[in-house]
Amino acid sequence: MKAILLSLRLLIAPLVLGLALTFAHAAETAAPKAKHVDAAGAAKLLETNKEVVVLDVRTEDEFKDGHIAKAVNIDFLDESFAEKISKLDKSKTYLVHCAAGGRSTKSLSKFSAKGFTNIYHLDGGLSAWEAAGKPVTK
Repeated sequence: MKAILLSLRLLIAPLVLGLALTFAHAAETAAPKAKHVDAAGAAKLLETNKEVVVLDVRTEDEFKDGHIAKAVNIDFLDESFAEKISKLDKSKTYLVHCAAGGRSTKSLSKFSAKGFTNIYHLDGGLSAWEAAGKPVTK
């Protein structure tokens, strides 16, 4: 009996693993991933594509202290964040950032779930932007 159970486990384990990998791959490829850029890459993106919308997901107070020129502020911590981003034009290109990258990284799954397909993430957030000597406006 023990030999039969061991044989069944050896047969079933690869099947379960295969299914798990298949579902993981399907979930990974179903939603487009954000493209990650550093401050120099973000600046180049903004120079070459004037249609890019800079989306700052920090709080309103943080935004008022300084932000990238022409940025739009939608606070990731606001309860209505998902509702607010669902009203944005999904055909546009967005450069998303926060202060250091934590909140904006968490926001990426919400953009994906809402059907956004052209999202760039500023790795390191506004801190990296400023450290690279890029301009900030108030």
